[in-house]
Amino acid sequence: MISKFSALYVGQIELDNVGLHGTPADERRYPNERLVEAFQTAKDVAQHMDELGYYALWTAEHHFQHEGYEVFPNLILLGTWLATQTQRLKFGCAFNVLPMWHPIRLAEDYAQADIMTGGRVIMGVGRGYHTREVETFGAPMLDNKANQELFEEQMEVLLKCFNEESWSHRGKHYTIPAPVEYRGYQLDKITVVPRPVHLPVELWQPVASGKTLPYIAQRGIKAMVTLNGERIFDQVVRAYQAEAAKAGRALALGQDICWGVGLYLADSVEEAVQRVEPYHDERYKWFAPFGFVRYADEEGRSWGTPGAPARIPTIRDGVAQRAWLCGPPRHVIEQIRDFESRYPGLEHMMIHWAEGMPPKEFKEQLAWFARDVMPAFTARK
Repeated sequence: MISKFSALYVGQIELDNVGLHGTPADERRYPNERLVEAFQTAKDVAQHMDELGYYALWTAEHHFQHEGYEVFPNLILLGTWLATQTQRLKFGCAFNVLPMWHPIRLAEDYAQADIMTGGRVIMGVGRGYHTREVETFGAPMLDNKANQELFEEQMEVLLKCFNEESWSHRGKHYTIPAPVEYRGYQLDKITVVPRPVHLPVELWQPVASGKTLPYIAQRGIKAMVTLNGERIFDQVVRAYQAEAAKAGRALALGQDICWGVGLYLADSVEEAVQRVEPYHDERYKWFAPFGFVRYADEEGRSWGTPGAPARIPTIRDGVAQRAWLCGPPRHVIEQIRDFESRYPGLEHMMIHWAEGMPPKEFKEQLAWFARDVMPAFTARK
């Protein structure tokens, strides 16, 4: 049953002139004093969510975005700080882009956060998708196979850091420890200090294509599936369950999955659609060129495949695909209950903050959702 409600804030500042016909995404440029505003926004929203009883605030790692859409470069540092400003809310990393890190440094940073926050930072990893970021950090992105190969070796190192007291690694990209003499003996193993105290480490990874599913499902990594049409979501959930079963992990349908959706509450569906439309369109001006339109046509084909649509979606497409829940609370409750009935293992639902929506308006939406929607699920015994 769905019982844990979260929100995703990718780190956008309050954008001006939003919407389909607003400022083109590539023409946005903001000075540093504007870009840093996102940190105060994160604090305000985190405190608001903490008071309202939400489970977690998820944030996204990105770099170099003078456009103002995603401006948080270090999620573990951000989550550790936000934990000092709140009481109970957890802070999820969606996601630490592993190819831009040395895996030992990432493991050490997470372990410190786990200790200092009492386990309130949730670990997440991803392979990245911005060439400007990943390639600039010296890792492959254009070469997908090379990116995958690097990521999987890094994951092997990361998990050793978390789970083994003393270890070594010899791979294509890493030789750990370095084969050197240390204090009179030949170094052949290392111990990462400190290690997390909340074990096993809960790990999340995004699912953007079927290629990711076998790797994460068979290793017990949880899957975040956000803003997917209901047919695509269903395909992912069933494939995740099947791949987990191959590794001996018997999961209820929807278990270890986070369902991410767009949301706007209003007195009617039409009013909600009209109000959220410019924010929805601002989001897809930025994200659609990266291939993040995870919708299906009537025949179940993903958008962009031969014969299926390959255009920027409208909010009405999103509502029809049930990637966006719009309307009065009772209508949204019905839609959530329908998903819950289809996926009995589903526990996590995450609200995606449409990038064009001002913080004040999003906080109002969070409060309304917490007051009139969440209790229909969290008050159950």
